[in-house]
Amino acid sequence: MNDVQLASFQIISAVGAAKSYYIEAIRAAEKGAFAEAAEKMKEGRAAYKEGHDVHFKLLQGEAGGDSQLLSILLVHAEDQLMSAETIQLLAEQMIATNQRLYKLEKQ
Repeated sequence: MNDVQLASFQIISAVGAAKSYYIEAIRAAEKGAFAEAAEKMKEGRAAYKEGHDVHFKLLQGEAGGDSQLLSILLVHAEDQLMSAETIQLLAEQMIATNQRLYKLEKQ
């Protein structure tokens, strides 16, 4: 396994965990467990950062002249990275919406 393949698997693993945390956060918010939702989002952001940092190192290497051949595995890793970011944004919005909904229901 070469460095790009290893980095790709690290990205996929980290952002896969991040997506799971974001979904858990949404589910917690749906039940009104907003502290739990916030904690899951925090864990998700930490996992996402791990994947993002690995990706950033690849970009730095490329910018420094360490050009790598493009692999379908790296493309998949980048796709997973982008989808995790999208899920994070949607989760934040869904949690905020659930907070407003719970607040309105209490009135």
